[in-house]
Amino acid sequence: MTYLPETNLVMVTLVKPEGQLEVYLERRPMPEPKPHEVLVKVLTTPINPSDLGLLFGGADMSTARAGTRDGLPMITADVPPPGMRAMGGRIGDALLIGNEGCGVVVAAGSNPEAQALVGKTVALLGGEMYAEYRCVPVQMTMALPQGTDPVDGASCFVNPLTSLAFTETMRMENHSAIVHTAAASNLGQMLVKICAKDGIPLVNIVRSDAQVEILKGIGAQHIVNSSADDFQDKLVDAIVETGATLGFDAIGGGKLAGQILSAMEVAAVKRMTNYSRYGSDTFKQVYIYGALDLGPTVLNRSFGLTWSLSGFLLTPFMAKAGMEVVGRMRKRVVDELTTTFKSNYSHEISLTEALSLDTAHAYNAKRTGEKYLIRPNA
Repeated sequence: MTYLPETNLVMVTLVKPEGQLEVYLERRPMPEPKPHEVLVKVLTTPINPSDLGLLFGGADMSTARAGTRDGLPMITADVPPPGMRAMGGRIGDALLIGNEGCGVVVAAGSNPEAQALVGKTVALLGGEMYAEYRCVPVQMTMALPQGTDPVDGASCFVNPLTSLAFTETMRMENHSAIVHTAAASNLGQMLVKICAKDGIPLVNIVRSDAQVEILKGIGAQHIVNSSADDFQDKLVDAIVETGATLGFDAIGGGKLAGQILSAMEVAAVKRMTNYSRYGSDTFKQVYIYGALDLGPTVLNRSFGLTWSLSGFLLTPFMAKAGMEVVGRMRKRVVDELTTTFKSNYSHEISLTEALSLDTAHAYNAKRTGEKYLIRPNA
């Protein structure tokens, strides 16, 4: 029988009414699995941009300072009024962090499906992963092949399923090519590999020559540098060549989403045989799925009237796509875990190290090529 401690170390984020954010570690009672649940010893869990949104939210991290709470590390930061308004719904609620992870099932409820996972390495989804142990329903796990390195299993859900959701959306909405921003990210590199395997034309937007070289190194065909003087012209050229009418934007704020729509319109107009003062009748869709830029989204409406800009989130997509599509996506992730969907980590840290002020500033910077992995039981 596996020995279990009486308490479980977890990471908590709390916004206080007086305009302060606290992120701290806390010992809580060890959860006991219900019949349909499993208790997992969390071995690895990544720090994704979506995790940072909950972790530090709208806090001004230039004011962050180190402290302790019950002998454990804590970070405190001031939250300016706009941040307090944005986080109004969570004020006073102590929230646990971490979207996904990987670990070993150490206990299970009475249901046969739960019991069958005891001793297995599983990927986990469902939040609250920045913890030594996590109790989840069986449906929120994905059994991994025997011998899977927990590092490879840590990021099975968010980036792999999101990148696959982009290509599934393309097919469902009758597009034939994709434009993607922040394309040198772990997710972006997965999308490059998926599109290459599936024969999908992909326009990759990056922001530096170094990122251009990263994507060239994995075989990307169409790469456009948004910091170049001729960016818009090159973007139009790439969209003319690929015929892309669907975009996914990880940036959110600024002009980039509008620039993509404008380039799609220029490409569509080039294909028109008759002039229309309403622009092309080619439908152009851009989804914002990230918030690397927290500023306003700026649209210079130079793309006709046949377009849409909206948000994209993985969970509603999966609900809409249905069990058959999601099951196929999950199987592909497992089958290609160490190839297409392999994530690379620049740093591995413990839960306590994650609340070191210097380390927190480093992973909160969200630099390309730097991805942090937490080992909660290290």
